[in-house]
Amino acid sequence: MQPEFPRDLQPVRSDANAFGRTPATAGEALPLQQRVLRNTYLLLAISLIPTAIGAAVGTSMDWSFLQANRFVSVIVLLAVFYGLIFAIERNRNSGLGVGLLLGFTFLMGVWLGPLLQHVLHLGNGGQLVMMAAGGTAVVFFAMASIATTTKRDLSKLGQFLAVGGIVLMLAVLASLFFQSPAFILAILAAFILFSSLVILWQVHAIVQGGETNYISATLTLYIALYNLFTSLLQILGIFGGSNRN
Repeated sequence: MQPEFPRDLQPVRSDANAFGRTPATAGEALPLQQRVLRNTYLLLAISLIPTAIGAAVGTSMDWSFLQANRFVSVIVLLAVFYGLIFAIERNRNSGLGVGLLLGFTFLMGVWLGPLLQHVLHLGNGGQLVMMAAGGTAVVFFAMASIATTTKRDLSKLGQFLAVGGIVLMLAVLASLFFQSPAFILAILAAFILFSSLVILWQVHAIVQGGETNYISATLTLYIALYNLFTSLLQILGIFGGSNRN
């Protein structure tokens, strides 16, 4: 199950950063952008720690209840998912927002449990996880590099991504009823493209000064990375998995 990108994909413009300081003046715009980008990358790296802890917890859990009540479980999980996102955005200008974000990343790590259990049960499961992680890192750094160097105006990309996010969510819900392997593969491929473009768009928004809140930016990039990793891992599991001897 892939969580859909949560926000409306329009740059969030806050009047203060997470510590209550107001944005710099026009003459100080570049230093502000550098601080937001640095803090976003730092918080994004820190968020991987609770994700890893959550993944370890989730991998050791019994997830059989998901299969017994799949539709209800997905609805409950999505409600918690969007509820936490709403809480993070409401508190994005305070330290509480950082705490909520780290709690959110822990739960997202736990949510990786069923997928990791399935993949690690394969003979080359550990290798597939590393390949998916490496592929995610390559895509992230490639998109971030393009975003920081391109001269193109990518602001209109947000409108396309907003529509794409809605379409992907509808496709995910449809996949609960139509268990077609080809349809699921198409959704996974779409998530990889979508998440890559979200990274490109969000980093470019920071560089151009359209996003001045690093908590909101981190949340956006984290979900994009999460979707990218899980999509790659599922595709690798389908095509590259081997049975244990």
